[in-house]
Amino acid sequence: MLAKKTVLHYSVMAALLLMTGSAAASGFALIEQNASGLGNAYAGGAAIADDASTVFFNPAGMSRLKGKQLVVAGHLITPSAKFSGTGGAGTNMGGDAGGTAFVPNAYFVMEVQPKLNFGVGLNAPFGLQTSYDPAWVGNHQAIKSSLTTINLNPSLSYQVNDELSIGAGVNYQHIKGELTENRGGALGTAVVQGTDNTWGYNVGALYNVTPTTRIGMAYRSAMSYKLKGTVTTALPFANGPVSLDVKLPDSFSMSAFHQYNDKWDVMADATLTGWSSFKQVKVLDANGAAISNTPENWKNTVRVALGVSHHYNEQWTARAGLAYDQAPVSDAFRTARIPDNDRTWLAVGGQYQVSAAGAVDFGYAHLFVKDSKINATSPAPALVGTYKNSVDILSAQYRYNF
Repeated sequence: MLAKKTVLHYSVMAALLLMTGSAAASGFALIEQNASGLGNAYAGGAAIADDASTVFFNPAGMSRLKGKQLVVAGHLITPSAKFSGTGGAGTNMGGDAGGTAFVPNAYFVMEVQPKLNFGVGLNAPFGLQTSYDPAWVGNHQAIKSSLTTINLNPSLSYQVNDELSIGAGVNYQHIKGELTENRGGALGTAVVQGTDNTWGYNVGALYNVTPTTRIGMAYRSAMSYKLKGTVTTALPFANGPVSLDVKLPDSFSMSAFHQYNDKWDVMADATLTGWSSFKQVKVLDANGAAISNTPENWKNTVRVALGVSHHYNEQWTARAGLAYDQAPVSDAFRTARIPDNDRTWLAVGGQYQVSAAGAVDFGYAHLFVKDSKINATSPAPALVGTYKNSVDILSAQYRYNF
């Protein structure tokens, strides 16, 4: 029984913390919900509303779209996380814990009536993965850590008048996570897997200050999960069911878009993400008894961005953007599963109008991530050192009007 509780304590208490690595937005959030916004570092996301991906960023923006539109996008996200320091026995630093992940999303919007639009999005708001060499010095704390989410987001928008549009949507989200770590001795490698589904919502408003200037506000609700799964080791008596309540954060964005002239657009954005709701990880066994109650003390984060677009002609548009994105975890609470820190975005991209009905958007961003200090003492032996991190993102999408 003691061996079982030891495995559960050190494995499951990290089952949600594992799901991040060097994700491309704060914590383990994924802001990569279209390719058209990447070139502007997602500045002005709640105000631009120039394609169907506004279903995610601000459903009120669907009122700007006429007829029917389909958007399909894909993103190659490559985080890098390289540790140097001390941990268990040996000198194996684990290699690069990052790796390339493919994140797709798709959106469809149609006019129901002249002032009423319907849209639906399919995307992944949280995720990515870290994976170390199984024999690295920190394998007692982490080997593989992964998270996958799938989010279905039907939405409606209504144009109140020439200036104001409002919108709202519901979100049905599925989560799946996997954790592996070395527990030593006869226990060997412990594997924790779990899944759950939950509901949330998003709302937004878009206001035209002038014909060339608009502001947008958007809110996405928190997502509360009760993750249920199992822990598996080399010893059958140490295996069994576990559960973990977790609340993924809400977010609020305020954006502005201004058409300076026929050639230039400028946009800005500020987003608050409520990671302070993630204060502890309380793990329960099959009988509902608390196996552990680990404080995390994450903090709310702010992301700010500025972007510019240049329309060369009717076919070509160029984009550039700069953003600063805070990390929710401080040095005192950083773990091997979350070698995260504040990051600065530099992004470029563009659009090519293939035809009157179709357009291709593309973008690239490099994220400069601040070096991350770590002094994780539990489980022993302590893992002490520094992570050097970075992220590269390459995105493309196709938009079709019909």
